[in-house]
Amino acid sequence: MTWLILVDNDRDLSNADTPHKVMTTKDYLSRPQLFSDSKPQIINLARNYAYQGAGYYCSLLAEARSHRAIPTVETITDLSRKTLYERALPELQARLDKCLQKDGGLVDGRLQLTVCFGRTANPALVPFARLLFDWFRMPIMRVSGTRDGNSRIERIAAASVNSLTPEEKVFFNEALMAHTKRSWRDAKTRKTAKYTLAVLIDPDEPFAPSTQASLRHFARIAARLNMDVEPIRKNDLDRLAEFDALFIRSTTNIDNYTYRFARRAEQEGMPVIDDSRSMIRCTNKVYLAERLLAAGVATPRTLIVSSEKQIDDIVSELDWPVVLKIPDGSFSRGVFKCDDLQALKQQLKQLLSETDLVIAQQFLPTAFDWRIGVLSGEPLFAAKYHMARKHWQIIKHEDGKAARSGAATAVPINEAPQEVLRPAIEAANLMGDGLYGVDLKQTERGVFVIEVNDNPDVNHGWEDAAEKDVVWEKIVRWFWDRLEA
Repeated sequence: MTWLILVDNDRDLSNADTPHKVMTTKDYLSRPQLFSDSKPQIINLARNYAYQGAGYYCSLLAEARSHRAIPTVETITDLSRKTLYERALPELQARLDKCLQKDGGLVDGRLQLTVCFGRTANPALVPFARLLFDWFRMPIMRVSGTRDGNSRIERIAAASVNSLTPEEKVFFNEALMAHTKRSWRDAKTRKTAKYTLAVLIDPDEPFAPSTQASLRHFARIAARLNMDVEPIRKNDLDRLAEFDALFIRSTTNIDNYTYRFARRAEQEGMPVIDDSRSMIRCTNKVYLAERLLAAGVATPRTLIVSSEKQIDDIVSELDWPVVLKIPDGSFSRGVFKCDDLQALKQQLKQLLSETDLVIAQQFLPTAFDWRIGVLSGEPLFAAKYHMARKHWQIIKHEDGKAARSGAATAVPINEAPQEVLRPAIEAANLMGDGLYGVDLKQTERGVFVIEVNDNPDVNHGWEDAAEKDVVWEKIVRWFWDRLEA
């Protein structure tokens, strides 16, 4: 990604202050021919953004030239009058009060706060600054108000770089550098990519769907296909609109930040894997069970249980052992095998105290599960996930011990059985048009779909071991085709 910083006056920010190109607003407006072969990311640091002024037109024409700009015309308009931004005040006020309660360095009286790219000099107020930048992606903002017992935000306004004090200017330069730095880019000079893809990660997640090494491999392949890849984290929601598309590689759940990122990406019109609808459908096993049953997809015999009074139904309809599942478990968590009536009663009572519905399912013992990766209705990869040693699941969780998993064996798609591929594709298509991992069991009685995952593992040297870089290229093409359309 190429950054271009616009200023009204060369003294506002010089090329010596930043590694990025600095141009005057006048030149940007009058010389569109300079950008015939490029799409830079614009940071508009005009001294004011008055309607039909130079700053306003820079953001307006950036949109016309397919350049992503901060701020957008919508943000400029929102911050022009309090009546337009007051919808954000309740949430901002609540976050500010929470921050102020933890900070002993602010005294009662006037509140004056400068926020640069979602950062502020007072560490205690950083959560508020991030939320403010999430609402309004303006490079520099000043927040004023009172703090007499409780705080009250009176005004939020855009500020110009030439209005900063020398100390604030130093802080602004640091915030600018932090905002524009790139983690996975090759240090050598290369052609500017046509599109930029944000990859949402959690570096501390123990069972991330893709390792950091795998994502670096993915970034290299994407670069060859003229797409730039950059990792973002859960605190980077305010930066999402800078990118063209979003690839979520943190474990998804509608109750955590991944769902919020997906929804924001959709609101911005960005292609996203995983989309919010897929998250809602796939993370809930109750929905999956009902949807697959209604479509006639073969699954193990399944009951949706809402009461301990259904014990007799479970015993009469399912063979021993019985598998109980919580609706939103992942990575083999929340799945329990009950070998007898006593264990079933005890486990069901415990689960129903935590959730209103539980899935009871027929146990199908196999040495491995098939995992078929499906992307946009086509098989992406095929793999055999073997059970953990001396365990009935792929991953064995033990209190106080590191989780253990079985081996994975990639299989070329053209060698995977059609009786496995067909139901996998059928099940995935019921969920949507994105990326899915379908788990199936192949038995003497046939092939059964166990579940559909919206956030499947894709790792270099594992899931791609048979199809090689074609796996990653197809993912890039999925985003590319939607961006081109």
